[in-house]
Amino acid sequence: MARNETLIQYFEWDLGPDCRLWRQVSTQAGFLKRLGITGVWLPPAFKGQGGCQDTGYGVYDLYDLGEFRQKGGIPTKYGTRKQYLSAISALQKRDIQVLADIVLNHRMGADHTETVQARTVDRMNRERILQDLHPVDVWTAFTFPARQGKYSGFQWHWQDFTGTDMDDGHGSRQILLFEGKHWNPNVSPELGNFDYVMGADVDFTNEEVHQELYSWGKWYTETTGVNGFRLDSLKSIDSHFFEQWLKAMHQTGNHPDLFIGEYWSGDVFVLKNYLEQCRRCMRLMDVPLHYHLQQAASSNGHYDIRNLFHYTLSETDPGFAAAFVDNHDTQPGQALESWIMDWFRPQAYASILLSRCQLPIVFYGDLYGLKRGNPPVPFLREMIWIRHNLLTDNIVDLCDDDPQKACWMAWGRHPVIVLYTIADWKQRSFCEPRLAGRTITDITNPGNTLTFDGRGQVTVTCRPGGLAVYLLKEDWMKLKKARIHLQ
Repeated sequence: MARNETLIQYFEWDLGPDCRLWRQVSTQAGFLKRLGITGVWLPPAFKGQGGCQDTGYGVYDLYDLGEFRQKGGIPTKYGTRKQYLSAISALQKRDIQVLADIVLNHRMGADHTETVQARTVDRMNRERILQDLHPVDVWTAFTFPARQGKYSGFQWHWQDFTGTDMDDGHGSRQILLFEGKHWNPNVSPELGNFDYVMGADVDFTNEEVHQELYSWGKWYTETTGVNGFRLDSLKSIDSHFFEQWLKAMHQTGNHPDLFIGEYWSGDVFVLKNYLEQCRRCMRLMDVPLHYHLQQAASSNGHYDIRNLFHYTLSETDPGFAAAFVDNHDTQPGQALESWIMDWFRPQAYASILLSRCQLPIVFYGDLYGLKRGNPPVPFLREMIWIRHNLLTDNIVDLCDDDPQKACWMAWGRHPVIVLYTIADWKQRSFCEPRLAGRTITDITNPGNTLTFDGRGQVTVTCRPGGLAVYLLKEDWMKLKKARIHLQ
């Protein structure tokens, strides 16, 4: 049986500014190992414009990992540099890989304004000029006075950016394209050109910027020793940049080699095109599958669950897909909110954890519960354990002509049988002679114990709108004894 990889995104958007996450993950490393987690995606570790209130995506100083008194304090929202490095070490000592969240596209919270000539562009079509060159005062001078040149003497000024979204002199918010600058053509064509997202937009065509990003990446990789990266907002960054940058990062530090990119599109052909443009230097998060799961949950039983994986990366490019149910951007209240209804979350996780998906990502809020009140997903811990300890990649499809029912078996010494429904009560009869006389138990309803008859026939069942996961009786007993509920 191949080692079954399972990652966890170890944060959610609404975590409090208590600077405790790095310490928490250090203490949870042993539990995550027992559970079967093989990789942890940690949130951005650098100082954001909001200090300890910032999730890390409002990037101010990439070199400040919670070391300098900037933006209101020393620690980031998640803790100090020392605690961050200790958390990475605690996970790696238990053979758990660590992925760092890398945000390169923009900067926010500049130290000073600068006066520059700029054009105003249409928010809905960034290629359309609304106002020609005119003077604006923009927050583009990043001088990092508290750091005083430690680790890098590079300071950012307006020439290092293509544009921004605020004219401080007139107090107006509008997208501004700086004089002599052009939006990068190697980005998503969404909104005419998706180069600009927020803050001061980094100019990836500037050679000095290129050199600084390589220097910073080498410093960060050597300093932290992480095993890989989660790469933010790919659709707004030159598609040719990461192929060489990731090669350079792999040559240093802990030689990171696990790279997962976020290109937010529900169109699998857009994602496949990006994979070709970047020469398949990374996996991509399977956004189409996420949307399919959401559609199944909200369809009132009318979605054809047999087509769940059609036109997804997990089906067409499984070796370059990272499947997920939800994340920090899709949770309630966020810009990409597309939360999968709670009743369907156990079925959604069964689909990515107990099927053919090669690299599923579990969301922190689903394992521990969201701060805003959503409880942990039922049976999620059990499914992670089953994936790691029992599951094989020999998946036998047991679907029939019922579009409301999903059923399959992972065959091997420890068979796992999954049946779920998006509607009413379901059953599935099948024959497996090698299991004749063996007893199986549904982990979601332990009173549901079945025995294959002498010919190997059995009929598995599932409650309305529910999930059933059957294990051999002896494997069910091992699961009961596993310390997966101890933290």
